[in-house]
Amino acid sequence: MTDTTPLRDAYRALLDAAATVAESGDTSPVPPTGEWNADQILAHVAIVNAVTIAAVSCVASGANTTYDNRVALDTWTIERVIALAGGNAGLRDRIRLQGDALCALGGPMLSEAELDTLVPTLLLSNDMVLVDQPVPLRDLVMGLADVELPGHTEQLLALLPEGAGAEAAK
Repeated sequence: MTDTTPLRDAYRALLDAAATVAESGDTSPVPPTGEWNADQILAHVAIVNAVTIAAVSCVASGANTTYDNRVALDTWTIERVIALAGGNAGLRDRIRLQGDALCALGGPMLSEAELDTLVPTLLLSNDMVLVDQPVPLRDLVMGLADVELPGHTEQLLALLPEGAGAEAAK
């Protein structure tokens, strides 16, 4: 069984950062050129979570699956998810519930054999291929805690006024 404590902690840090940005008094912090605003970051994370939950569910049902994050990079899809979730507060609720689900699914629910299932994976970032090979399901789930969520937590905190992001990260 995988210890999902780091995953739960990464979700907590992301959601704390998202709440800090939302409550900062600046209702739409302007991201640096080429970067996403807070709602877009949260929608991206919600889509990545949904793709991960789908892959975990397929493995748990005995079906073959793939993992492809390109839909989570699509601008139209990101904006649609923002609208469907009802904006920032709805996105934060969705991510909290998805995090709870992934902590349950990626930990005690699956057997070691299921967690070791190789999943054909395509991961892109900034128009570059990061991964194009089979990855154990366990690594896809825990990769959220190790890379994805901390990266987006930093991205959210960078939206705060100068110096406030470092203070919020404490």
